[in-house]
Amino acid sequence: MTLRTKFVLALAATLVLAALPWFAPPTLVQFGIATLLLATLAQGWNIIGGFTGYASFGNSVFFGLGSYGTAIAMVQWQLPFGVGLAFGVLLSVLFALVMGIPVLRLRGHYFAIATLALSQVMTAIVSNLEIAGRNIGLVLPLLNGDALFYELSLAVLVLATLTIFWISRSRFGFGLIAIRENEDAAASMGIDTTRYKVLAFALAGIFSALAGGIHAYWITFIDPVSAFDLSLNVKMIIMTVFGGPGSVLGPVIGAFVLSAISETLSTEVSSVASLFFGMVIVAAVIFMPRGLADLIRRFRKTGWRYFSENVRSHRL
Repeated sequence: MTLRTKFVLALAATLVLAALPWFAPPTLVQFGIATLLLATLAQGWNIIGGFTGYASFGNSVFFGLGSYGTAIAMVQWQLPFGVGLAFGVLLSVLFALVMGIPVLRLRGHYFAIATLALSQVMTAIVSNLEIAGRNIGLVLPLLNGDALFYELSLAVLVLATLTIFWISRSRFGFGLIAIRENEDAAASMGIDTTRYKVLAFALAGIFSALAGGIHAYWITFIDPVSAFDLSLNVKMIIMTVFGGPGSVLGPVIGAFVLSAISETLSTEVSSVASLFFGMVIVAAVIFMPRGLADLIRRFRKTGWRYFSENVRSHRL
């Protein structure tokens, strides 16, 4: 399939998604908003985790800062939503630049543990800030406009995906891939690994903060525990890995497929939904560890051997 064909198909899919609020029931539109925001978060994690190879548990901090930046600007300072959203993004970028330099010097599980701690620290800090409503949280102005939130979420996802597309074909992206494959070798080739990693961290923060700000205004209430929820970061990772880390559309596909499975299981068999959902993830990791994107690309050539080869190559 040529690049032009892929572009036409992606454009057609985007137009169909954009038209959904005008004929779909309200419940489907609300499900669409949540799914689009999760896909945006997955794309943000894809930058630092998929392309750079750093398993970050700190993207939920960016989501929380975006949520609180928007909420504080709107509730405490009476500023419009657009200004609040920009303020949330600014907070996330500053956090990524300040914390990224020391934290990104760590590697492997040390980096994962450090970013995991950042989420807990930010929850404790925000819980004691008067301007952030302490433990009680903040209530944002009510806006009954699911169609508006849907289109805004779709626009941010398209922006994130186009950014990923640029990364995958840019010198910056090749530098991130080199860091993922062998950071020491990348440094010896002249790549400023620290600068590349911090920029990737900041880019991930931008899209996570945008998703957080939109989500805060949509649900009209935030508190420290929900804003910096670690389970949200786990969802980003699972959806990216399921769809295909380091690919352009893999995280989007992963977010859509897993959100649909999760919603169906919760509706049909709510008592064991989590169990079935977990089984789906485990099966995916075993039989297609490189995600759906790799499955789609290679299944036509290898057929059903694709799954058995993955099992043998990973000695499972």
